[in-house]
Amino acid sequence: MQPGLLVLPAHTWSNVHTRSNPVMDMLHTPTCVGVLTELFRKRPGVLRSLHPTHSLAALGADAEKFLAGEEHIQTPCGKGGAYYRLWERNAQILLIGVNFIRCTFIHGPEEWDGAADTISPEKMDLYVINHAGQRLHTPQYRHCARIGSDTFSKLEPQALQAGVLTLGRFGDATARVMHAKALRSMIAKLLREDPQYLNRY
Repeated sequence: MQPGLLVLPAHTWSNVHTRSNPVMDMLHTPTCVGVLTELFRKRPGVLRSLHPTHSLAALGADAEKFLAGEEHIQTPCGKGGAYYRLWERNAQILLIGVNFIRCTFIHGPEEWDGAADTISPEKMDLYVINHAGQRLHTPQYRHCARIGSDTFSKLEPQALQAGVLTLGRFGDATARVMHAKALRSMIAKLLREDPQYLNRY
C-alpha cells in the first residue's frame, strides 16, 4: 500500500451509546461492522480516526493526514471529515459480499446534499480516548431513527444503468465497485429532485 491508501470502516455506533456506554477507546473498542474490519484495525501500522461512532482505519500513504481531525466532526459523515475526503480524492469504493445497504459512504451525500430527516436535532455527549489515553469530548448529532440504510439498495439499479457501479467477483462473493464522485453526483441529483427520496422504499 505504499503508493496508495487502503481505508476500512472501524465503526462503533452499535456499542457506543450515551446511556450505556458514551466512550470510544480508539485502541480497545471493537468495530461493529464485521470481522475483517476488526482484524484490519489491529494490524501493525494501521491508524484509526477519532470519530466516536463512525471511525475509519487506514493504512498507506498519508494515512495520518487523511484521518486527522475526526474528533471535531459532529455528525456521522460530516463535511471536512474522512468520509468527505473519500469524495475529494474520488476514492474507489469496494463492497465485498454486501450490497448498498452496507455502503456507509451514501450517508455522506445524505448529509451534504440536502436529504430530509437525516440527522437528529440534538447532540449526544460522546467521548473518545485517544492513543495517549486522553479523554476528548466529541458530541454528536446522530442518524435519525427512521428507515436507516435499508432504502439504499434501490440506488443499485440506477447506479448500474448509469455506469456508476460495476459488478464482479471476489472469491465466492459478489463485489461492487464504484468511484466516490460519480456515486455522490448521482445521489445528489436524486435528492435535489426529492429530498425524501431515501426515506422511502
